[in-house]
Amino acid sequence: MREALIESFHAAVAAADPLKVVAEALPAPSGGRNCVVGAGKASAQMALALERAWLGPGVALAVPNEVGAAAARGTEPVRIAGGGTLEGLVVTRYGHAAPCAAVRIVEAAHPVPDAAGHQAAARMLALAAGVGEGDQLIALISGGGSALLTLPVEGVSLASVRQLTGQLLASGAPIEAMNIVRKHLSRIQGGQLARAAALRGASVCALIISDVTGDDPSAIASGPCAPDPSSFQDAVEVLAHWGVEPPPDVAAHLRAGARGEREETPKPGDPVFLGVSNRIIGAPARSLVRAAEFWQARGVRPVILGDTICGEASQVALVMAALVREALGGRNPGFQPPLVFLSGGECTVTLAASSARRGQAPARGGRCSEFLLALLQALGPQDRVWALAADTDGIDGSQDNAGALFDPGTFGRARAAGVDIREHLRQHDAWGFFFASGDLVHTGPTLTNVNDYRAIVVLPRAS
Repeated sequence: MREALIESFHAAVAAADPLKVVAEALPAPSGGRNCVVGAGKASAQMALALERAWLGPGVALAVPNEVGAAAARGTEPVRIAGGGTLEGLVVTRYGHAAPCAAVRIVEAAHPVPDAAGHQAAARMLALAAGVGEGDQLIALISGGGSALLTLPVEGVSLASVRQLTGQLLASGAPIEAMNIVRKHLSRIQGGQLARAAALRGASVCALIISDVTGDDPSAIASGPCAPDPSSFQDAVEVLAHWGVEPPPDVAAHLRAGARGEREETPKPGDPVFLGVSNRIIGAPARSLVRAAEFWQARGVRPVILGDTICGEASQVALVMAALVREALGGRNPGFQPPLVFLSGGECTVTLAASSARRGQAPARGGRCSEFLLALLQALGPQDRVWALAADTDGIDGSQDNAGALFDPGTFGRARAAGVDIREHLRQHDAWGFFFASGDLVHTGPTLTNVNDYRAIVVLPRAS
């Protein structure tokens, strides 16, 4: 069953493999310049898929992957069939690069941005502003792009954006709320990347692998090619609601915007988007369907709870535990084992203020492993329940594991190792618990990202 859980995770990930989904959605090449830009954990693999479709699978590596200041350099266009040219630049997380020939791959920091991402974003905006009539801008967008595509407005420093990102991550704010703030501190997000190209007459096509609930293009990577329905006032209210005291330059900019003293991001209905398309080519719902097919073929009935489940990880776990107990009881005809509860979405983990955490061990893990640890505590020792929770990008939070799983022997192994589940939950150290019990799941970067995958298997009573 442990192997089946991990195989089901890989089945879900495969449904959003850029090498499969990008080629099916690509527009035809332009006879002029085809400029590729992009950001996200899957963006490099998406660029590789585009190159294989347009240049052939055997194209030789001509442009090395770069970090840091190399992002500021231009790229040499490559001639493609039909007379057009291909060039571009995408930014992905460190360790997520792919061997592209015409598109320069830049690696940068996630989830807290760094100078490499900042320089890549500046170069990307310049590329978009350089295309014109008869040219095409193709944006390859995936989860993680918000941090990787950081280009602060004038008057706001990168250091302040880094500080604010850390505050938002610790606050428990959902990604959609965080991105409202990011868009109003950026020169490239909130539709502004697409606007730079569209104003010069180029067509714009954004291919998007979604990692947000509802698959809203304006929320994925903070919507660099999508009209932004949010406002400066919304950004101010997000910070107030989640108790975030931003750096002074951030606060001053957002307050000025709320007073109408800063230009808003382009909104729905703006004619600049008439030549812009945003296409969702990979999404959490499709991955859950693929996982359901995996389990169905193995005689385990899938129950898809949805791909929009969010909230505090430990609280979501309590709801899931109630569903598991319902299935264990055997009285609900809709929950008869053997079954597997499948769900996606993005939970949050709210950390106490740094002053309150002084003297405590550092938090280790992420939302998936914290969810799983809370679920295990809520259920207690069970001999009929197996579960896995993992991030489809292969990295769950602060460590290098995708997530974790538990089986009927997890409690016993943890006790033998001398770890206490309640203390590890209190310290937000799910990684430490599952490391001790031998239940961490390591996959390495998957080069895609369609949010979290959770599978909870309930087996029937032994006859």
